[in-house]
Amino acid sequence: MKNQRKKKRIIFVGSIFLISILALAFVISNFRDNMVFFYSPSELLKTEVLQKNHNRQIRIGGLVKENSVKKIDALTTQFVVTDMQEDLVVEYVGILPDLFREKQGVVAKGKFDEEKNQFFSKEMLVKHDEKYMPPEVAKALKDKGVFEGKK
Repeated sequence: MKNQRKKKRIIFVGSIFLISILALAFVISNFRDNMVFFYSPSELLKTEVLQKNHNRQIRIGGLVKENSVKKIDALTTQFVVTDMQEDLVVEYVGILPDLFREKQGVVAKGKFDEEKNQFFSKEMLVKHDEKYMPPEVAKALKDKGVFEGKK
């Protein structure tokens, strides 16, 4: 009788442990698939970065290049994002944020098409006042020696 209860307890604890390990593996796998990385245009155009992020959602950031904004239709806008070393053409589908303009820091989320050498985005973040720039953009521009923001 005592041996039977011990066996059931070991099976119960073992099954709980196995279920926990499987759940943890599922969560880690799902988290890895949903991560979105940030790159500046010059980082994105490196071959190894493109291969690693082929057909994945990523974020790119930089400044909107002067005289590069073109309205294609009511919801589609094409512009160039630059980090002062490389330029990247971005096609954004959606309503532009009110604060979007040239020489402005932006972060666009989407996918890069290697064949067209163009970034397609449906989500964009723009700074909200004169002193703010998205941290990723500020860091990338500081690394290039272009931006002198808060220290």
